[in-house]
Amino acid sequence: MVKIVWSENALQDIEQISEFISKDSSDRAALFVSRLIDATEKLSQYPNSGRVIPEVKKNKYREVIYGAYRIMYKLKAREVLILAVIHSARDWKF
Repeated sequence: MVKIVWSENALQDIEQISEFISKDSSDRAALFVSRLIDATEKLSQYPNSGRVIPEVKKNKYREVIYGAYRIMYKLKAREVLILAVIHSARDWKF
């Protein structure tokens, strides 16, 4: 089992997503964020379960898709480092 660590950038991404959703409903924002975080929990047991990030094409950089969001992470020796949470419609470069 590996530890899941959230980078400051990823936490800021989640905060921005939550603020955007909160404009319509704070309850829905809280539920969305909770489910997004839950989507990463399996990584503690199955860190290779996400797909390799297509733009990077390196095995240690992977992502889990949740709804329209890409949860990007890096595999390390004893941890999964969540790097970013990016909307799939957004143009993103590594």
